[in-house]
Amino acid sequence: MADVNRGDRPLSPHMTIYRPQLTSITSILTRVTGNAMLITALLIVWWFTAAAAGADSFATANGFLTSWFGDLVMLLSVLGLWYHTLAGIRHLIWDNAVLMDVPTAEKLGWACIGGSVILTLITVVVV
Repeated sequence: MADVNRGDRPLSPHMTIYRPQLTSITSILTRVTGNAMLITALLIVWWFTAAAAGADSFATANGFLTSWFGDLVMLLSVLGLWYHTLAGIRHLIWDNAVLMDVPTAEKLGWACIGGSVILTLITVVVV
């Protein structure tokens, strides 16, 4: 027999009752930063290609990448690179079935976020 109330029920887990966990958010953020680094790599390849193409092309690419927007993109790229690296280390730890209990997993998530911010600041100040 067909379920007549099928359209009235919320999907599971419904957004009004589901609270995203830090581990799921950091996992999604790892994928986002990985894809964002591809865009950054394309920008760097554009810069190198423009340098090989000539002075006018290089002036355009360099002007974009050294503008305030380009600086912001590169700063966020460094942040994404550090986050993705630390999250990768966290996943290598988890691949060995270590530190997988919920409280420790959340601490590792906060360590990835905080560590990436601190390492980004160190990178920006030193370089």
